[in-house]
Amino acid sequence: MESLLISQKISQSLLMDNESLNMYYITDEFYSLEKIQELVSSKEVISISEESKKKIVRCAHYLADKLENESQVIYGINTGFGSLCNTVISNSELESLQVNLVRSHACGTGPRIPDELTKRILLLKAIALCKGHSGVYLETIERILWLYNNDILPVIYELGSLGASGDLAPLAHMSLPLIGEGDVVFKGELRKTIDVLKEFDVQAITLHPKEGLALLNGTQFMAAYLSHIVSFGFRVFDTANAVSSISVDALKGLISPFQANVNELRNQAGQIEVAKILFNRLKDSDLMAQKKEHVQDPYSLRCIPQVHGASKDTLDFCKKTIENEINAVTDNPTIFPEQNEIVSAGNFHGQPLALALDYLAIALAELGSISERRTYKLIAGDRGLPPFLVKNPGLHSGLMIAQYACASMVSQNKQLCTPASVDTIDSSNGQEDHVSMGANAATKCFKVLSNVKTVLGIEILCASQAMEFRRPLKSSDINEGLLSAYRKVIPFIEQDRIFSYDIEKSTSFLFN
Repeated sequence: MESLLISQKISQSLLMDNESLNMYYITDEFYSLEKIQELVSSKEVISISEESKKKIVRCAHYLADKLENESQVIYGINTGFGSLCNTVISNSELESLQVNLVRSHACGTGPRIPDELTKRILLLKAIALCKGHSGVYLETIERILWLYNNDILPVIYELGSLGASGDLAPLAHMSLPLIGEGDVVFKGELRKTIDVLKEFDVQAITLHPKEGLALLNGTQFMAAYLSHIVSFGFRVFDTANAVSSISVDALKGLISPFQANVNELRNQAGQIEVAKILFNRLKDSDLMAQKKEHVQDPYSLRCIPQVHGASKDTLDFCKKTIENEINAVTDNPTIFPEQNEIVSAGNFHGQPLALALDYLAIALAELGSISERRTYKLIAGDRGLPPFLVKNPGLHSGLMIAQYACASMVSQNKQLCTPASVDTIDSSNGQEDHVSMGANAATKCFKVLSNVKTVLGIEILCASQAMEFRRPLKSSDINEGLLSAYRKVIPFIEQDRIFSYDIEKSTSFLFN
């Protein structure tokens, strides 16, 4: 009990330096995806509300009393882990048990994950532990937030998690800096944790019973990826609609597939939404007002509402899934002080996220797939446009190979969309005999997202070039505004140049 009181004093002293800054306090509110995005994008210092502190301390007191006054065997608190769950650990070794757990589980490999995702993991872990059902000390959560607030970011690796029992290896690497071990990124440099702590004159914390397990159990690696990809996915969706409307106009497409009446008959919310967006972006276009020789467009134009709309419906589903997870308790065992219960269950299993990530990867890949088809139509020399969108094809290859790059990324996305969630590999001597592979689903989906952004960057490169061959006719005011801004970054292609530079600038224009 004395160590619990000491930890509370330490956590309070760590916050004193930040008292004059703009604070946000973690509460019991339901965290929307938009709120998480707002927090990680802001410079607000994040702390814990008094209400949440009371829950945290009450739960930690309850567990300390339980261990001090009862002889109950509780998984992961006074036993080994996984298939060693029946090995009882003496009270004198409980703190060593938690430190050994963190060290032994730090088996991550592969490339480091992006800093923005590491910061998101810290925030999501803190929110989950603040629910007051994990038995951790206040000092431990405050230290997680101290790392977050000071941009001292644990080095976490891409590979190592099976997505049950949660994201063990990645979260072990997240936890190493708490005990003064492992590596961190600070001010853009890779540093030893212990050296950074010395700069701040901060001591490593001591892990108490259950704390190591509470830190490692959980779905925050998967959840960080899914929350980021869904948030960015809505931007990709909006961008795909804007860029595709320019392509429709550049290809002298018809507006009739975007009429409300025909789309409302389908009863699909995403389709109806996309049709309205495309119709509104095109209805005042000079090109759309021109009489067309053809009576029907290719699917990549005509079926934009159906394809983009289905991806939007998927994003909406995944948004609900990740918001539920952000507001969940996903470590094990779970402590209920008011009911005098400690329940060992499986909230760490990542199946809901794994399925959502696989589903989302497919939905995003389809936005890229149909975009590549529109790019192909733009460079194919159809409907009065020159082959490869240059004035002198033959001498100049124009945007021929830009379409190759699209095809390469779209093909890779198809490979990345092989679902991870249908796989499982027996682990921990058969105790953990069904896992979600959600972490692999997360890192795959992240790569799909990156590819789709670039594919759309290439589409607008081609569509803007095609529009110049339609002058003096114009698209709608909203599209012309976008094209005017784009031309300030990417000049018209008069002759061949190194197009990888254009592709990079084009993608940055859309998404930075």
